[in-house]
Amino acid sequence: MNDPIRIEEVDAVPAPPRARVEDAPDTPAETFARKRDYLAGFLAQQPTGIAAGEPGGALYEAVIEALKEIYDPEIPVNIYDLGLIYGVEVSDAGHCAVTMTLTTPHCPVAESMPGEVELRVGAVPGIAIVDVNLVWDPPWDPAKMSDEARLELGML
Repeated sequence: MNDPIRIEEVDAVPAPPRARVEDAPDTPAETFARKRDYLAGFLAQQPTGIAAGEPGGALYEAVIEALKEIYDPEIPVNIYDLGLIYGVEVSDAGHCAVTMTLTTPHCPVAESMPGEVELRVGAVPGIAIVDVNLVWDPPWDPAKMSDEARLELGML
C-alpha cells in the first residue's frame, strides 16, 4: 500500500501531435444531420419595418421620452413612470392622442398638467396635432406605477 514515489528528471518533453481537420472521423454535417428543420418557416421570415407611430417606432418613442420629462410637482417621479399615462396613439400624419389621468380629481395641477402634456408632446419633431384626453375611469392607484417609480419612492 505504501508505494514509494519515484521522481524522474527529464531534459525535454516531446510536443504532442497537432490535431488536423483531415484527421476528424466525420464532418459535423454528416454526424448531426437534421431530419426535419422546425425553424425553416421562422428563419425564412424577413423583419418588417416599424411605423414611426407604432410602439417601438422613432416618433412614438420620442413622445414617450417627452412625457418622461414631465414631473408631478408633489411626487418626484415623472408622469409616465407614475402611471398617469394610460395610452399614447401616434398617426403617420403626426396626430398624437394622449389618454391620461391624475392621482386624484382634486389634484392641484388638474388645470395645468394636461396643458403641459400638450405643449411638451407638441414640441416633439414630427408631431403636428396633440389631443390630451383626461379620464377618471379607471381611477389611478399606486399599482399603476413602474418599478423605477416605486424604487424612487421607497415602495420596493
